[in-house]
Amino acid sequence: MFTHTQALQYEAKPDGPDPDFARKLQEVLGGQWGEMTVATQYLLQGWNCRLPGKYKDMLLSIGTEELAHVEILVTMIDRLLDHIPLKPDAADRSKESAAGYGQLNPQHAIVNGGGAYYRDSMGLPWSGGYVTASGNLMADFHYNATAEMQGRLQVSRLYNMTDDPGVKETLKFLIARDHMHQMQWLAAIEELKADGLEGIPVPEAFPMEEEPADFGYAFLVASDGPDAAAGRWAHGPALDGRGEMTARPIEASADAPQLPPGDPRLWGTPQLPGQSMLQKAKDMLT
Repeated sequence: MFTHTQALQYEAKPDGPDPDFARKLQEVLGGQWGEMTVATQYLLQGWNCRLPGKYKDMLLSIGTEELAHVEILVTMIDRLLDHIPLKPDAADRSKESAAGYGQLNPQHAIVNGGGAYYRDSMGLPWSGGYVTASGNLMADFHYNATAEMQGRLQVSRLYNMTDDPGVKETLKFLIARDHMHQMQWLAAIEELKADGLEGIPVPEAFPMEEEPADFGYAFLVASDGPDAAAGRWAHGPALDGRGEMTARPIEASADAPQLPPGDPRLWGTPQLPGQSMLQKAKDMLT
């Protein structure tokens, strides 16, 4: 069950309309790493979580907070679209004026009546395909940390694209919450390890003896860059505590594949020169 409080979690009003920046803000509302993605992602992970207790409760709490951030951004975009110009200024025929008008998103006026929508800065629809809820908390928490890092990166870039004090105040709030949420997911990863619920590799439940031993701990050098194996990822104790990480050149372990001729009834490219398609079909059926 959800309830809604009309008061915003955080509010700062822009100094005036700015339809160009309203378009830019759409990215952190309806883009791949926007607030719509993290809100629905955390909620779906929480609803699907089969483990009652702190992890499920935390997921549902942060997912609900992210819905509040969706509302903050929608409200800010709506205010930036106040008195949106419906056509170019007839009195100003300069190239600068035309270029500025060209940065507007016409769908803000045509489709939404001067309001925000669940699309990115290029007008592409937000997609549930952006959402990941695998059922494995370790895998999901790592992805959630990535989502917060990408989101904070984009909001920080937007911060440097405006001089409006009110907009900057809103963005600073979102940046601070993304900072906290990055630490939250990294801390939750460590807590999963401490609780013995999940570890590396993901999933731990797959039997290690089924893995080919030569490939589980080897960094395969597949680039002519001289420093590809110069890091921790290629040397020292394995992070799962079970072996040593090594490095070696990549090499083929099998012959070149030889596929059988394609089914001629599917009108593929003939593979036996000089043989009719009809004859090949007969050969395949006998």
